[in-house]
Amino acid sequence: MVDLDVHFLARLLGSCNKPGSIYLGRQLHILFLKSGVLHSTLSIGNRLLQMYYRCSSTREAQKLFEEMPERNCFSWNTMIEGYLKSGSKEKSLKVFDSMPHKDVFSWNVIISGFAKEGDLEVARHLFNEMPLKNGIAWNSMIHGYACNGRPEEAVRLFKDLSLNPLERSCGDVFVLATVISACTKLGALDCGKQIHARIVVDEVEFGSVLGSSLVNLYGKCWDIDSANHILNLMKEPDAFSLSALISGYANCGRMNDARRIFSLRNSSCVVLWNSMISGYVANNEALEALELFNNMRRKGVQADHSTFASVLSACSTLAIIDLAKQVHAHVYKVGFTNDIIIGSALIDMYSKCGRPDDACKLFSDLQAYDTILLNSMITVYSNCGRIDDARQIFETMPSKSLISWNSMIVGFSQNSCPIDALDLFCEMNTLGLRMDKFSLASVISACASISSLELGEQVFARATRIGLEFDQIISTSLVDFYCKCGLVENGRKLFDRMMKSDEVPWNSMLMGYATNGHGIDALKVFDQMRSEGVQPTEITFVGVLSACDHCGLVEEGRKWFYAMKFDYHINPGIEHYSCMVDLYARAGLLEDAMNLIEEMPFKADASMCSSVLRGCVAHGNNILGKEVAKQIIDLDPENSGAYVHLSGIYATFENWERSAQVRKLMYDKKIPKVPGCSWADSITS
Repeated sequence: MVDLDVHFLARLLGSCNKPGSIYLGRQLHILFLKSGVLHSTLSIGNRLLQMYYRCSSTREAQKLFEEMPERNCFSWNTMIEGYLKSGSKEKSLKVFDSMPHKDVFSWNVIISGFAKEGDLEVARHLFNEMPLKNGIAWNSMIHGYACNGRPEEAVRLFKDLSLNPLERSCGDVFVLATVISACTKLGALDCGKQIHARIVVDEVEFGSVLGSSLVNLYGKCWDIDSANHILNLMKEPDAFSLSALISGYANCGRMNDARRIFSLRNSSCVVLWNSMISGYVANNEALEALELFNNMRRKGVQADHSTFASVLSACSTLAIIDLAKQVHAHVYKVGFTNDIIIGSALIDMYSKCGRPDDACKLFSDLQAYDTILLNSMITVYSNCGRIDDARQIFETMPSKSLISWNSMIVGFSQNSCPIDALDLFCEMNTLGLRMDKFSLASVISACASISSLELGEQVFARATRIGLEFDQIISTSLVDFYCKCGLVENGRKLFDRMMKSDEVPWNSMLMGYATNGHGIDALKVFDQMRSEGVQPTEITFVGVLSACDHCGLVEEGRKWFYAMKFDYHINPGIEHYSCMVDLYARAGLLEDAMNLIEEMPFKADASMCSSVLRGCVAHGNNILGKEVAKQIIDLDPENSGAYVHLSGIYATFENWERSAQVRKLMYDKKIPKVPGCSWADSITS
C-alpha cells in the first residue's frame, strides 16, 4: 500500500511543472522527507529537483541538491540544465566541472547551452574536451556558429568532421541540414553541392529536413533547376520545401513559376502565403501582393508578423495613404502594433506615404524599440526638419550601428547643419569606428554645403586609403562637391572617368553645370545622358529647366517642361514650376508666368512670387509688381526684398508718401535688409 502511495505521489509530483504549482510541490517534498522516502529513493530526489526548476525555484533546487545524500548523473545533469535555462551559465559550468563522472548527456547539454547563448569560445573549448563526440554535440557547435553570424566557422567545423574517419556524425541528418543552411548564408553553392553529393553517395535518408535545406540552398543561390529537381525527388514535399522553392523563383524574378508551385497545394500554411506575398513585394508587384493578402483572408488563413511586414512594405511602395491606414487598422485589430518589426514597417510606410507626422505619432505610442526602428525614426525626424528630435534619439540609443551614425550625419547635412555633421564624423574617427561609402559620401556632401575644399579633399583622401576612391557613390558626391565649390572642370574630369550605372552621376553633373551658370553645357550632358539610354528623373528635369532658365532658353524650357509629363510620365513638382516661372519672368513673359501659377496644383510660395516681382521690376510692369509685392508680404511678412521693391514701385509712380510708409512699416517691424554673403573658401588658403 505504501509503494502504491509513493508511485501515485511521484506521478502527482510530475504534474507540478508551472510556477503556480510550487506550493503542491513543496507539500510533497515535506511528505517525502517525513516518510523517509526522500533519502532512500534517489529517483524521488531527482524528480523534486526537476520540479523546482520547472517551477522556476532555482534556490530551492540548489538547497535540495546540496542536502541529497546520494547523487547520480541524472542529478548533476538536472542541475546543469536548470542553471542554463535560468540564465546562470557560470553556475552551470561550475557544476559541470565538479561532476565526478560525466556522461554523454552532460557534455551535450553544456555544449548546446553555451552555443545557444552565443558563448561560442567556451562552447568550442568544451567541445574540444569532449572524449567521444556525437551528432548532437557536432550539430550544437555547427548550429551555434551558423546562427551567430559565423557561417564560415560552421562549414570549417563540418570539414573537420568529414576528415575524421572515426566520426560517423557527418551522416547525421540534422548536422547536414545545419551546414547546408550555413552554405546558404554564405552563398557557397559549390560547397553546398559537395555536401549534396556526400548525401547521395552515403545514401543518407532523404526526408523533409534535408530536402527543404537543399531546396533553400539552390533557390537562394539562383540554381532554380536543381531546387526544382530536389522537390520532385521528395515523396511528400512539406510546406517549408515548397516555400523555399517559391522564394527561389521569386529571387530570380520568375513569379509565374512561383505562383505555379504555390498553387500545387491548397494549403492553410501561412509560410507558403508569406513566401508568395513577399515575392510579389520584392519584385515590385505590390498590387498583386495585396490581392493575394485579401485572398488569404477570405480563405481564413491567419496572418502572422511576417505577413503584415510584407503587406506594409507593399503599402509603402504604393504610397496610397488610405490603403495604408486600412492595413494599419487591421494590424491594430489583431494586436500586432506593439511588435518591433511591425512598428518599424508602419513607421516606414507612413514616411514613404508622405505622412511623417503620423509616423512620429505612432513612434510615441510604441512600447518597445530596437536599433533598426530607432534608425528609421532618425531618418523620419530628419526628413521633416525635426533635427533636434533626431539628435535626441541618436544620443540616447543604447546601441548604435553604423547605420545610426550614417543616418544622423545625413540628417545634419539635409537640415543645414554641416558643422554638426563634420563634428559627428570626427567623433566616429576618434572612436575608431568603421566607416563605409555612405558615411564618407554624406560628409563630402556636408563639406560641399559649406564649400570647404580643404576638408572635402581630406575626406576623399580617407576614402582612397580604404579603397573606395572608385566607388560610384563616393565619386558622385565628389562631383557634386567640386561643382558646389565652383570647380566645375574638376567635377567634369572625375565624371568622365567614373563608372555610371544609373542616373545619379548624370544628375549631379547636370545640376553642377546648371547651378554654376553653364546652361549650354548642362543641356549637352542631358543630350549625352539620353543618347546613352539613361532614363531622366524628376531631379534631371530640375537641372534641365534650371539650365534653360540661366540661359534664357524659353522655348527649350517650355518643350522639356511639357515633355517630362507627356513623354516621360513625370508629374512636374513645385521646383519644376518655380524654374519655369522664373524663366518666363526673366524673359518678360509675365502673363505666361502668372498663368502657370494659376494652373499649377500647388499654392505659390514667397520664393516663386519673388521671381515674378523681379521680372516686373526688370521689365517695368509696376502695376503687376505692386500686387505681387503685397502678396509676398502676406505670405512672408519678414521678406525684406518685397518691402524694398514695393517702396521702389511707389517711388516710380511718384507716390512718395506711400513709398515712405512702406519703409517706415519695414523699420517699425524691425525687418533688416539682408546683406549679401559668400560661403566659398579662398582656394589659396
